This record gives sequence, C-alpha cells and structure tokens, in this order.
Amino acid sequence: MSPETITVVVADDQTTVRDGLTTVLSLLPDVTVLGEARDGAEAVDLVRRLGPRVVLMDLRMPVLDGVAATAAITAAHPETAVLVLTTYADDASIAGALRAGARGYLTKDAGRAEIAAAIRSVASGHTTLAADVGARIVSGLAAAAPAPDVDLTDRELDVLRRMAAGRSNAEIAKDLFIGVSTVKSHINSLFAKLGVRDRGQAIAYAHRAGLAR
Repeated sequence: MSPETITVVVADDQTTVRDGLTTVLSLLPDVTVLGEARDGAEAVDLVRRLGPRVVLMDLRMPVLDGVAATAAITAAHPETAVLVLTTYADDASIAGALRAGARGYLTKDAGRAEIAAAIRSVASGHTTLAADVGARIVSGLAAAAPAPDVDLTDRELDVLRRMAAGRSNAEIAKDLFIGVSTVKSHINSLFAKLGVRDRGQAIAYAHRAGLAR
C-alpha cells in the first residue's frame, strides 16, 4: 500500500449504503476501504484494530450512535479523522458531531466527487463542511451573542485566523515559521483564554469576532 493511500472505514447501519459507498470509494486510486461497521461500536473497534486515516460516519446507528462513536474515536485516536455522512442537517446533529470532534460533515445527497474531495481534505487535516451545513453554521453564528472581548496575543490571533481558514497545525507552523509544538502551545493558550474545549468552538468564536476570512 502506497504511503499516499488514504485508508478508510465506512460506518453505516444500512447494508445498501455501506456497499454503495465501498463500491464508490474502490474506484478512487488513492483510497482503500479497510472495513465496514454496522454501528458505532463496531466503528470504534475497527479503528482500534485497523488504524484508518478516515472514518466515514453515519449518525443514527444502533448500539452506539455516530456522535458517541466520533467522540470515542477522536479521544483515543486523534490521528484518525471522522467525516460525517448523514441524512440529517439539523442544528443539533451538526453541533453534536462537531463538538464530538468530527472534522467534516456531509449530507447523503453529496456526489462521488464531493465525498472524494472531503475524504482527501479531512485526511490532510482540514475541516470540510457541505455548503448547506456551512450556511446553517454561519446563520447560527450571526444570530449568536457577540464574541466576548478576550486579550489574545498577536501570535494567538495569527493561529486562530488560520484555524478558522481550515489550516492544519502543520500548515500553520509552516505559515508562521514556527514548530508544530509551538502551534499546539498557542492553541492550548487561546482555548484557555476563550473558555472553549475544541477547534470547532474556537472557530465559532473567530466568526463571531470577525476574525475569519
């Protein structure tokens, strides 16, 4: 297997959906499906045993739902990116998945090209959202309370702006000519100052504060 190959686990409780996704992904030269999961618990187990770079995750599944499975995977295996692929695009589903650590969110009307692009994007450390999902998030942010006035350093602001633009830690380090460990230190510091727990909440702050470009 080539080092550039993106390994994927497909998690969906519908056999026809799993089979269809596996067939579509098998046509991509840079993607290999390592396994299929019928529920969130199986997805967590497959990630533990196979170590894929990406999990294509449904949300509404038996035994363990997609949000709980996403939280378990991102906590134990941060090197694995979760890309949600679901029928649901309501605010609660989107917020739950992103707070659990999902790096991308698509709805099941996404075409093959969009799914392929999203897999490659999250595998590279970027955040990828379907257009309608992004629009809901922006709409929600616009209606939210103004961002609090927080005293961030110039470098923390540089890091936050790049996070909001979807840059990975490695890309931010390259942009700013600093080490990845230094980027992580700045992120931890701004998380503490903003009172947020994850990247999604920090990006939401950046939008409310007018820092996102």
